[in-house]
Amino acid sequence: MERLQKVIANAGITSRRKAEELIEKGRVKVNGVVVKELGFKVDSKDEIEVDNKPIQKEEKVYYLLNKPKKTICSLKDEKGRATVIDCFPNIKERIFPVGRLDYDTTGVLILTNDGDFANQMMHPRHHIPKTYEVSIDGYLTDAQIKALEKGIPLEDGKTQPAIVNLLNRSQKKNKSILELTIFEGKNREIKRMMEYFHHTVTRLNRLSYGSLTLGKLRQGEYRKLRNYEIRQLLSQVKEASKG
Repeated sequence: MERLQKVIANAGITSRRKAEELIEKGRVKVNGVVVKELGFKVDSKDEIEVDNKPIQKEEKVYYLLNKPKKTICSLKDEKGRATVIDCFPNIKERIFPVGRLDYDTTGVLILTNDGDFANQMMHPRHHIPKTYEVSIDGYLTDAQIKALEKGIPLEDGKTQPAIVNLLNRSQKKNKSILELTIFEGKNREIKRMMEYFHHTVTRLNRLSYGSLTLGKLRQGEYRKLRNYEIRQLLSQVKEASKG
């Protein structure tokens, strides 16, 4: 017997958290009866429907995408903008992005139909390091670098200490380029960190997610994650949760 939201997530429809929302909204039926109880348990014989459509068990798949610019991390967009799902025209599984990157942000993005895996990757207490190359309009001073390394006070709380590797800066051009490693996932975190110093991010590219890097993938290209890469990520989550 397994919890209903876990079975829905494992079917590749959505993450477990979103599955809980579907249950609470009365959009899930078990054997023809609407179930709104999050702790409700089902077995393999039960017939489960989401929005009156029976769920089907899918093979778990895991993809690494080099997210291109001007795409949103969503399954569809009311405004008709391109989504990251459009990068997978021949994939039969119902995959979804693990976390989000902004519309103009590029780089490492994981997509999967494994709700459990996605939930572990995104859980707030699992501080997986994420490294970005950040280009800004503004001269990043030594004092500002030290502040980033200690944590920046934002409206939703102080950021965790970041790792900063300055790549280039010019007072004459009033521009800086840095590699920034963060350990949490606040909304628009890096852009807000730079805004704190009155700098504007002009380019943001995620270079790595935990042990996962882009390699030779170009923007818009993807590949399947290898088994050892999945194990590494899960191991990093386990280690991070201890700290």
